Amino acid sequence: MTLEKYEIETLLAQAGNHSPEDPYGTVATPIYLSSTFRHGKLSDVDHFDYEKQYAYSRMANPTRKVLEQTLALLEEGTKGFALSSGMAAIELVFSLFKSGDEVISTNDLYGGTFRYFDHLSEHYNLNFTQWDGKNNNELVKKITAKTVALWIETPSNPTMKKTDIAEISALVHEINPDIKVIVDNTFYTPIYQKPLALGADIVVHSATKYLSGHNDLLGGAVICKGTKIAESLTFNFNTTGTVLDPFDSWLLLRSLKTLPLRMRQHTENAQAIVKFLQNSSAVSKVLYPGEGGMISFYLKDKSKLALFFDNLKIISFAESLGGIESLVTLPAKQTHHDMPIEQREKLGITDNLLRLSTGLENSKDLIDELKNALK
Repeated sequence: MTLEKYEIETLLAQAGNHSPEDPYGTVATPIYLSSTFRHGKLSDVDHFDYEKQYAYSRMANPTRKVLEQTLALLEEGTKGFALSSGMAAIELVFSLFKSGDEVISTNDLYGGTFRYFDHLSEHYNLNFTQWDGKNNNELVKKITAKTVALWIETPSNPTMKKTDIAEISALVHEINPDIKVIVDNTFYTPIYQKPLALGADIVVHSATKYLSGHNDLLGGAVICKGTKIAESLTFNFNTTGTVLDPFDSWLLLRSLKTLPLRMRQHTENAQAIVKFLQNSSAVSKVLYPGEGGMISFYLKDKSKLALFFDNLKIISFAESLGGIESLVTLPAKQTHHDMPIEQREKLGITDNLLRLSTGLENSKDLIDELKNALK
């Protein structure tokens, strides 16, 4: 059954059903735990097609293949790749580039991404420059003959800045069509934003977050547009082997079926909490991109931080985001701790900035909890 023509809720609800990968007519995709598969005739090996046949699960696995096909449909891409973590997904994308290449990135990113970029710069001679995500004239000035990619995270982590993907993609591709526009779509997911449809070339997700949504697996996703990029990524993916295992592939596929419902509830809860925080005398500023479950806010009195965390009962003081359970993080001391303090403070990632991943609990209970914690 071809799912491209259906709306996203139907596409995800039906993911894996009617799959040609399964010969038994199962409604739910089976978990194929085998690491290796039998060949037929000796002559078959001479004409082996890894896109249609199976030999070794690093190369392809029936469960992971259904997931990757679903990811590609979800982001309207040519091909999807399911990896062992969000950082593995970023690493796969950067396997496209070589020493001496230049990459421009927005200046407000997940701390682990910054750390990896610093590693590539120090050890592999990739050159990175930063851009604020807004000033197009400054972006144009930063593009050189060696520029191979523009990395965008929107909304950004943790200050929730938004970048116009369509406008920037058109601008960059007009200057040089070969520059890859890459978007980390972890916060908004394809429910609220489809970067490839807006002109980007590659989309990256930490699938650990909203795509999975249950705080129970690590995963990453890369989806690309165009056969040339797909072929390069496929070779690098199979060569390095940072694949998502069959069980977690099955878990992620199952989780995707409820993504539209979860994102709507995350948004409804977050919007109610934002209204409360904006009227709280203990909060000096609230950062919210308008949709999704991610909120950042500044406490007026930094000395009350410990008391705030001590008063939490429902909301967990924990890293990560995008799950059913609400989590709150202190980015300056957790996710962005490795960033130089001067850079953190310039971006507004100060010691009184809290990042809240709004879960699926009742919004009244969450607001009552925050009200008590902020007393």
